[in-house]
Amino acid sequence: MHPNHAVVEKFYSCFAVRDWAGMAACYHPEAEFSDPVFTRLKGREVSDMWEMLCKRGKDLEIEFRVLRAGDGGAAVHWDARYTFSGTGRRVLNSIDAEFELRDGMIVRHRDRFDLWRWTRMALGLKGVLLGWLPAVQNAVRAQAARSLAEFRARKTPA
Repeated sequence: MHPNHAVVEKFYSCFAVRDWAGMAACYHPEAEFSDPVFTRLKGREVSDMWEMLCKRGKDLEIEFRVLRAGDGGAAVHWDARYTFSGTGRRVLNSIDAEFELRDGMIVRHRDRFDLWRWTRMALGLKGVLLGWLPAVQNAVRAQAARSLAEFRARKTPA
């Protein structure tokens, strides 16, 4: 097994049991993350996002498979099943991830998924009718950014 395969395998195995600290240990301190909702996270923001998602995802189920891993990178397909807290609706998000690794740590992580498909599941009729609109997708991003900022503020001692 290539060492980068082992890193992404560990990352998703930790995710499957909501071990956010184990996930964070896979990231380089200067890591960057992006997906259609959390568009540009860096450093501690990345691990804080996973911590927030793990702590909030009471019924979160993760399945994954490493598609390839080699020098410098890896690709993983993963599925997340959970109840979206904003509406109480069940979601199955199907995600393709690309990783750049250096010195045995993730330095760049990009997840790709269909945001309109997600809004249809998570938001119901509003997502079906309006989820393709940039204004709705930007509102989803803004709410996610606010949630992460609030989560991070509560973690930081005053």
